[in-house]
Amino acid sequence: MRLLLMSDTHLPKRAKALPSQLMAELPHADVVVHAGDWVDTATLDLLEERARTLIGVYGNNDGPALRARLPEVARVELDGLHLGVVHETGAAQGRERRCAERYPDLDVLVFGHSHIPWDTTTETGLRLLNPGSPTDRRRQPHHTYMTATMTDGRLTEVTLHRIESG
Repeated sequence: MRLLLMSDTHLPKRAKALPSQLMAELPHADVVVHAGDWVDTATLDLLEERARTLIGVYGNNDGPALRARLPEVARVELDGLHLGVVHETGAAQGRERRCAERYPDLDVLVFGHSHIPWDTTTETGLRLLNPGSPTDRRRQPHHTYMTATMTDGRLTEVTLHRIESG
């Protein structure tokens, strides 16, 4: 199973559309995950239309229309893998401990908010993934997203992708 992970798209404030490199990944993904800060409902509509399966949550910049359609926290089971999605996890310092305590039932937690790519595993085995942002890199050197491959109920490969400009 192939997963496509993104967050913090902030459309149309930070970009007019999702990058073509990211859109080219959609047909190859069994599951698309968006960890919040969509900003517009058009992006949600687009991903609902094109993704085989979409798992999304709202972020702090998402208004009433998005909050009416998305949860604050999403939990799903994918072939034995317990996956969660949330926008905010708090400060980087202490993140592993906080998330392990808050989400003891999960194998993987995808989050956003910081726009900073993140891939760590807690002492309890919870994998924390932040794909960064494909449209608003802030102080990061590149716009980013992640793909992941899942086999036999576990992640076997996680790749951080840079958006190539031009």
